[in-house]
Amino acid sequence: MELADIPALLILAGIIAYAVLAGADFGAPVWAVTARGEESNRLRESGHRSMAPVWEANHVWLIFVLVVCWTAYPEVFGAIFSTLWIPLILACLGIIMRAIGYVAGGVTVSRSVTWLAAIASLLVPFALGAVIGALVAGNVPPGNAEGDIISSWLAPVPIMVGLLLVATSAYLAAVYLAADAKRRGEEDLARAFGNRALLAGVVAGLLAVAGLVVLYFDARGFFDAMVSTSGRHNELGRLCVCVSAIAGTATLWLLSIRRYGEARFVAAVAVAAIVVGWGLAQQPEVMPGLTIHEAAASDDVIIGLLVAVAVGLLILIPSLYLLYGLVLGGRFDPLAVPAVESAEAGRELDPAGRSRVAVVLVIAAVGGLLLFISDGGARLYIGLALFMIGLAGGVVLLARSLAQLRD
Repeated sequence: MELADIPALLILAGIIAYAVLAGADFGAPVWAVTARGEESNRLRESGHRSMAPVWEANHVWLIFVLVVCWTAYPEVFGAIFSTLWIPLILACLGIIMRAIGYVAGGVTVSRSVTWLAAIASLLVPFALGAVIGALVAGNVPPGNAEGDIISSWLAPVPIMVGLLLVATSAYLAAVYLAADAKRRGEEDLARAFGNRALLAGVVAGLLAVAGLVVLYFDARGFFDAMVSTSGRHNELGRLCVCVSAIAGTATLWLLSIRRYGEARFVAAVAVAAIVVGWGLAQQPEVMPGLTIHEAAASDDVIIGLLVAVAVGLLILIPSLYLLYGLVLGGRFDPLAVPAVESAEAGRELDPAGRSRVAVVLVIAAVGGLLLFISDGGARLYIGLALFMIGLAGGVVLLARSLAQLRD
């Protein structure tokens, strides 16, 4: 692995987080419009209660992916946004429409608002899936607006990937909402979402099989990279496809026996595995005739980006850990704010805690010093590794401290 590969791994991680978390957010309103009468209102309200605390936080990962891409691979970013600006604008409009649905959804049960949120929830994953499909099909050549702005994304592979992301979003939403409804003791809603999750899982599986057929005829090189038996990357890609299929089947089984909590995590594994498989199969060329290494910015830019990302994650990870811990723990379930107990006085760190903090600070300081004085070579990479280890250690210590405060 070279320095230019690290931002690509960060982008892949961000896409996984966005697909697993925001995918469920976009799928939730779809189920409110598939029911009638009082059930529709209850499904809508249940989805709103579950997703309202986290929907905006989920979009952090989309911003993360965009920032890393335009900084580390400006040529790739420019080609994508100049060729695929129509689906990207549609995705932006859909995200705005979805936000309106959330804001209005807290104060009204208007059917028009429900439909607005549902349309937006279909539009965003389809548009983003079409963007990924265009890259898979090789329809985005390097350069400024070199690809056709219409046929690049309105083609068999982009359309199939877009439809697959829509089905996957509805599937994840139903699984997550079934688990949340069961946690709140709403057994009838849990069954309603669980049945919808089974249906959506079957549809998503059929679309995935159909997608492989479309890839075989319209993107044979990518198909071979995903399922071929030769080459290390191909073996890993095939492994990811198998993991996704096994996890998807296991999720359907867990749903059938109403183990919704476990199904939530296995469904996330199924989606994450297929995203990883896509990332592996996309190598070595991210665009026709352009590899990651050729598109990468200079080492100095990438190092600066990695340092900024590490500092940002130092704040982001503990915050998201606390947020999702509160959500999954049911702390946002009551409509009334619980009474606040009197605060305890702050506690001093024990000697072991002070030692861990000191070690983390020393490692980060040494790494930062090596980065500052290095002009390249092994010293630069050692400094970068130490600095990242120090920051990662700080994230862990902060997360553990927040968990202790929460308990």
